[in-house]
Amino acid sequence: MGKIKKQDILEILNKYDKDEITIATLGSHTSLHMLNGAKEEGFNTAVVCQKGRDTPYRRFGVADEYIMIDEYKDIANEDIQEKLKNMNSIVIPHGSFVAYAGLDRIEDEFLVPMFGNRDILRWEAERTLERQLLVENDIRLPIKYNDPSEIDRAVMVKFPGARGGRGFFVASSPEEFDKKIESMKARNWVDEEDVGMAHIEEYVSGCNYCIHFFYSALNDEVELMGIDSRYESSIDGIVRMPAQDQLEVDLSPSYVITGNHPVVMRESLLPQAFDIGDKLVDAAKKLVAPGLNGPFCMQTLVNDNLEVIVFEISARSDGGNNTFMNGSAYSYLKYGEGMSMGRRIAREIKIAIEKGELDKVIT
Repeated sequence: MGKIKKQDILEILNKYDKDEITIATLGSHTSLHMLNGAKEEGFNTAVVCQKGRDTPYRRFGVADEYIMIDEYKDIANEDIQEKLKNMNSIVIPHGSFVAYAGLDRIEDEFLVPMFGNRDILRWEAERTLERQLLVENDIRLPIKYNDPSEIDRAVMVKFPGARGGRGFFVASSPEEFDKKIESMKARNWVDEEDVGMAHIEEYVSGCNYCIHFFYSALNDEVELMGIDSRYESSIDGIVRMPAQDQLEVDLSPSYVITGNHPVVMRESLLPQAFDIGDKLVDAAKKLVAPGLNGPFCMQTLVNDNLEVIVFEISARSDGGNNTFMNGSAYSYLKYGEGMSMGRRIAREIKIAIEKGELDKVIT
């Protein structure tokens, strides 16, 4: 049918009963606090859940309705879409939804109103597009290498899509790159297509801060919602070993994210964080209108020169939002109450309904 147009979504949205809106999402990633936040703002909630994976949602009581599916990707099936539309659903995208439903199906087939800008999701998934967003307003980012033969220092090698760090690796020479690629293939973490799309960038030594923002299209304001850092396997296990043991063991570290923990930045770094967040929003408005509506995350490293260097962005709810299910130090400063990202999304939808401006926050 071709790429879905916003007008197609608005025609569906216009048929909804605005007094009976349901906030829905796929049962994974950041859905617990999204659904809980929606309930806090008075919405009915629905979770589309893979069979056998529904225990957390039932135990925590965050969903009013359950749509059970055989596989995560089935959320994009026509019958599931009809069930969601019959509930007057607005779907909140997150990393698992994007990964399992698939960008092509989201862009061409998923005719359920979604919060935010569905067009921006491809810009975070494709490294060349993601880099355009960062380069547009001269945001500090790592040096990019166009070919493995150019590697002349420590680099980080990444692959497309929302993988949670799986398959990423560090290399210092073309030979090491080739050796590690073969190891990744043997684990079925990458294939030949992935290798051709490998993103190679300067390895920046610094502290990791994942900075979570919310851009309000209603208020035209960028809000700092929280900051986290990640637990990554197996690299975090390896670095706990004494240096001599690290040299002797035959382990290839991976960077698979297994959890998150909340952090705060030193206060003198916050002006840089806000400046970069504002620049990113401005770039997105120009390059992929209407831009970064709703949640987004800048994954950064801070070096010993106190530079905030952006190495990746998430253009939707990021997993680190789970570290402030009842709000962070920063969201408390803004709101004076527990404000998770899920609740902030629900409040934006609630205000948009009250103002008759749902078209500003839905695609």
